[in-house]
Order: sequence, then structure tokens, then C-alpha cells
Amino acid sequence: MHSTNTLERSRVPLVDIGINLAHDSYDHDRDEVIARAVSVGVTRMVITGSSTESTKRAIELVRESPDRFRCTAGVHPHHAHELDDAQMAELETLARAPEVAAVGECGLDYFRNFSPHEAQAAAFRRQLELAVVVGKPVFLHQRDAHADFLAILRDFRSKLAGGVAHCFTAGIEEARAYLELGLYIGITGWICDERRGHHLREVVRQIPRERLLIETDGPYLLPRDITPKPFSRRNEPMYLPHVLRAIAAARNEDPEELGTITTRNALELFWRSG
Repeated sequence: MHSTNTLERSRVPLVDIGINLAHDSYDHDRDEVIARAVSVGVTRMVITGSSTESTKRAIELVRESPDRFRCTAGVHPHHAHELDDAQMAELETLARAPEVAAVGECGLDYFRNFSPHEAQAAAFRRQLELAVVVGKPVFLHQRDAHADFLAILRDFRSKLAGGVAHCFTAGIEEARAYLELGLYIGITGWICDERRGHHLREVVRQIPRERLLIETDGPYLLPRDITPKPFSRRNEPMYLPHVLRAIAAARNEDPEELGTITTRNALELFWRSG
């Protein structure tokens, strides 16, 4: 059972720029997840590729509904130690596919440290190089690694075709640094977490509207303040209007107007050719 009692339909089309729709938690009801998203106005989605396998699945999903989806092609820092020359060659082939709108999810994660820092940095640089070669923007992940992340990004700044600091949960100084690099900033339902995300209400006030994107990062980060609480803790794109309303409230802006702007931003970054 999915409760949508408090989930108003957005009156403007929205884009979820970060949804792990290839995740196995969606395998039993993926079509229904997509239908629920559409029913509340989430008309387009960018499917995250976080490994070569999830990237392949994401490309398949885009091919099934190319009017609705784009995807990314990348190797998450958790899997950085797996990115050898053979996998990198495979990733380059995948990244060149027309269904792929960006390279990533790539970056650094010193919170989990599932891969050594040296392996993470090497994999990050290789994927940034790939983004330059294929001329596509980057879909970026950073957690507890801001200084190293920024230093590496600065080496590529002039050559990159833009990008987004996906699932941004840090503070205002980090946000300013990424904005100075010309990045978009993606905000999730983390802003709805009264324990850990309260600071984002101030951060989002400082993000220029032309640099703001919205995302769920499902199946992760279900907004904590949805009422009544959903039966499942799995997040999905139908909750994107809830995230938008939280951001709009923090910025003291109209949700419809802000939704129109974030959709325009997403189309500019991920649907440049269409």
C-alpha cells in the first residue's frame, strides 16, 4: 500500500534529476513507480548509473521510454577500486550512448570509505577525463571529502560541459565553492529531515534559482516529514513535489514558479539535444 493522501499533484511538469530506478528495490513494481510519479506531475527523470551494471540497466530503461528518461553513466566512489582499464573502456562505450546525458555518479566519499582514498581520486579523475572526451556534463557525489573533491574539480573546470553537485547535504561554504565552479546544485528530501537537514533551509536561500535542481535520490532519503508516514521506507519519484514544496517554503517562493525554473534548468543540463 502506498499512501498519497498528502501528496499534491504538481501543477507544472517536474524533473527528478537523480533517481536510482535501476535499483533492485524497484524490480517488482517499477512500472507502478513510474505511473505514480507521472500522476503527481513528475514527467521526466534522470536515472542514475552508479556502476557499469546499473548504467547498462539504466540505458535499457531509457530506451523503453526515451521521451521520459535520460540516464548517467558512471562508477560511484564506493566502487572506485573496481574501475580497472577494462571496466573503464566499457564505461567509455556506455558514456557515448545517446541515452546518457551525463558522466557519473562519480566523486569522493570519505564517509563510508568503501574504496581507498587513492582509488577514489584516480577513478574520479578518469571519469572527469571521460566527461571531457565525450563532451557531457558530470553528475557528482561528495561526502566528507570537500577539500580533495574541490581540488580535483578545479583541475578540470575549464574543460567540463557543466555538471551538478548531486544530493547536496553540506553547508553554505561548500555550496558557494560549487557555484563558483559553475555547477548546479541538486537538493533532495534531506531538507525535510529536522535532525540532519535543517541547515539546508538556509543553504537553499543562497542558491541562485538558475542553478537549482531537485531530486529524490530514491530509493534512498525518503522525506521524514511525510504524513501519514508511508508503509514503505523506500523513496520514489512521486515524493518530488513534497521536496519542491519544502525548498520553496525555505526560499519563501511559490512552488509552481520554482518548479517551472528547476524543470527548465534540468532540461538545459540533461536534455540539451532534445
